[in-house]
Amino acid sequence: MNTLIERNQLLLRKIGLVIYDMFAVILSSILALVLRFEGKYDEIPRKYINMSLQYIIVVIAVTILVFCLLRLYGSLWSYAGATELINILIGSIISAGVQMGIIVLMDMRMPRSYYVFYAMCLFALVVFSRFSYRAFRTIVKRQKDMQTRTNVLMVGAGGAGNLLVREITNSSHVNKRVVCIVDDSRAKQGSYLHGVKIMGTREDIPSLVKKYHVDEIMLAIPSAPAREIKEILDICKETGCELKRLPGMYQLVNGEVSVSTLKEVDVNDLLGREPVKVDFSSILDYVSGKTILVTGGGGSIGSEICRQVAEHNPKRLVIVDIYENSAYDIQNELKNRYPQLELSVLIASVRNTKRIDLIFEKYRPDIVYHAAAHKHVPLMEDSPNEAVKNNVLGTWKVVQAADRWKTKRFVMISTDKAVNPTNIMGATKRICEMIVQTYNNRSQTEFVSVRFGNVLGSNGSVIPLFKKQIAQGGPVTVTHRDIIRYFMTIPEAVSLVLQAGVYARGGEIFVLDMGDPVRIADLARNLILLSGHKPDEDIPIVYTGLRPGEKLYEEMLMKEEGLRDTENKLIHIGMPIKMDEERFLMQLENLASYVVEEPGDIRERVQEIVPTYHPTLGGKR
Repeated sequence: MNTLIERNQLLLRKIGLVIYDMFAVILSSILALVLRFEGKYDEIPRKYINMSLQYIIVVIAVTILVFCLLRLYGSLWSYAGATELINILIGSIISAGVQMGIIVLMDMRMPRSYYVFYAMCLFALVVFSRFSYRAFRTIVKRQKDMQTRTNVLMVGAGGAGNLLVREITNSSHVNKRVVCIVDDSRAKQGSYLHGVKIMGTREDIPSLVKKYHVDEIMLAIPSAPAREIKEILDICKETGCELKRLPGMYQLVNGEVSVSTLKEVDVNDLLGREPVKVDFSSILDYVSGKTILVTGGGGSIGSEICRQVAEHNPKRLVIVDIYENSAYDIQNELKNRYPQLELSVLIASVRNTKRIDLIFEKYRPDIVYHAAAHKHVPLMEDSPNEAVKNNVLGTWKVVQAADRWKTKRFVMISTDKAVNPTNIMGATKRICEMIVQTYNNRSQTEFVSVRFGNVLGSNGSVIPLFKKQIAQGGPVTVTHRDIIRYFMTIPEAVSLVLQAGVYARGGEIFVLDMGDPVRIADLARNLILLSGHKPDEDIPIVYTGLRPGEKLYEEMLMKEEGLRDTENKLIHIGMPIKMDEERFLMQLENLASYVVEEPGDIRERVQEIVPTYHPTLGGKR
């Protein structure tokens, strides 16, 4: 039924256009004479009017036929363009030629300019009929869009800014309008970019936002250093506008500068430091062609290790995780991105001695990245026995399997919380470091630890919590006004972990340079601002007090460890602390048999092994 109605509408539309074109031919004949005699109709000789209309039926018939052949009745005029305009011009010229041929054959005389004016008038009338509705609809739509369009302030009048302004201005699919541009170059002030004026520098952003009712700020400066980006964002975030920026210079080089390549500004951009650089060629040589096993491969750190390893052509990647949902997610992701990858995803607990041993026996991994651990500090304070079972005993079992099946290298993911720990999680990770150190001295496997601080966006990070609290309208909870942490993005941290694995010779504790510490309160405030709200007005920040096991700042090294540099200035080596390994292994055996009894004093046993563990220095238990 709908198809029949549509066909009838199309037929009526074609008939209407044919009738219109018939009258257009007649009207063009008269208008051509009016133009020839400078608009004075009374001065037109009657014979000229009679000659122009004497054979008009033939001219109309030929014109309609030519228009049909040029498909002027079958085009979708909503999407008409240059091709249709050229066809109308050709049809009008042919129509004028037909009329001239008839008049010459009939031995009549008309002013020579008549035929030119006729073609011009016919072209104008036909174009008007085809494009007037489209123009009218465009004007109406533009008026509606003007009311709903997002006002944009563009930062940067360079190559990227030029391309973005042009796309936004010309595209009918982008409901935005660039109202002003800022650029720090004094030479560009007062100039125009695609009709948009460059009105000031970064210092003028707040006043321009108010003056032009700006809704969104776009940063089109992909080559600017991170610190400069941070300085600009510090100005922009106070305006309450939505912030977007181009990810990097390669977007401009590859010709990918467009509105679609813009990304939301996030808290990573406010750290104000350059992205971590690693020697990917050495990682490629190190990983390529080898069997890699990643425990905790579905977690935030473990899954990123899997992604980056998969990029470097391993012989096989074996993912081990106890949580099936996260393991399933990373499995699907890697299958889609790397269909040729030899991938094995196994559900297993690192606490299961037999299961872990069978996995090592079957796959014989060359390199192991041990990321499986309980890491959430407050939860582990409430379940300290589980922290010991999973972190300490789990690591011990994986280390023993790596030793038994002669894995070449074992890299354990540690934490800055292992240094002078005040919580059970940090204390258990310190024991894990001691296990790795001990086995390195009595195994063919090269055992190393990599220690770093918080990673932005990880499962245990405050960022997801803050975002959720902001989405719910607040309050955002911070434990202490002065608490600070070291932060790094997950891909950065993992890149350095892989690089540290290249440098490993056995027994080292690699310490990653996390940059400058960040106040958590500032982090919360910046996230609120980036969400378009005002801290303590729209969304309050509430200080709840230190949680169990939490301290105001974290350390990366114990005094005894010392520090050596590597080729990468962001990776340092802390030397292992001398210890009585036989006594430690005996303590480990006792701890393993004791913790399964679910004792209430496991912290005291852990403190005997880790003398630097002081649980009373953290938050109240």
